[in-house]
Amino acid sequence: MLFYRITDWDDAYTNGANIPRGDTWPAAWVEPAKTFREALAAEGRARLDLSYGEKPRNRFDLFLPQEAPKGLVVFVHGGYWQALDKSYWSHLAAGSLAHGYAVAMPSYTLCPEARIGEIVEEIAAAIADAAGEIDGPIHLTGHSAGGHLVTRMVAAGSPLAAPVRERVRTVVSISGVHDLRPLVLTGLNRNLRLDAEEAAAESPVLMTPSADTRLFCWAGSNERSEFIRQNALMASLWLGLGAETGAYVEPDRHHFNVIDGLADPQHPLTLTLLS
Repeated sequence: MLFYRITDWDDAYTNGANIPRGDTWPAAWVEPAKTFREALAAEGRARLDLSYGEKPRNRFDLFLPQEAPKGLVVFVHGGYWQALDKSYWSHLAAGSLAHGYAVAMPSYTLCPEARIGEIVEEIAAAIADAAGEIDGPIHLTGHSAGGHLVTRMVAAGSPLAAPVRERVRTVVSISGVHDLRPLVLTGLNRNLRLDAEEAAAESPVLMTPSADTRLFCWAGSNERSEFIRQNALMASLWLGLGAETGAYVEPDRHHFNVIDGLADPQHPLTLTLLS
């Protein structure tokens, strides 16, 4: 029999140093996102820096399909709740736009300026404002910390107002961190400032899904093992609590390129999101 124990929690949750040429991200996303954003702006299909709150980072970009939108996709970025913003990911809207969906991408206040619970409230406000711009069903997706944030939107006690929550059809968490308790043991917590109580209170794995939740958890086979474990754990736990769930580990994908499928209209990640 083999027993396992994690002894280096920082290594367990460190992505870049464990990916070949990992230091090329996030810079590798900047130019594709900028080029895509500028092209859509030139076509009159990009509404940039829309406000959803009073804080400087309470802004979202809204990308529009060529015809009247069928509905709304919201993508929430990662960065361990303490880095990056909406500008890195614009090109990932391409897959959903090709299917006729509008795509909103919000920024949010980062830790340590905000606590994670406050970021959850900001994302709910961003989704509500975007939903006010676009009619129809809503599909949510997020990467890493963003996966946590979109999953929180469909947990019982969601900060989303009932009329907005009722429009949410599918949530896809990509490499999501759904149990925050291990992060208390990492250097990341210098900015996150989580104690055991708050980490538990903000962990979707310790929550009950709201009615009619449909959650798919997606990760890459070359992820750190903790992300693969959390991916399976989230889907399994909520399946046992009445949600419709699925989980998949995409071959030959790591934490940074696992999101690339969102740019492809026919990639299974895009099709799962819009299902």
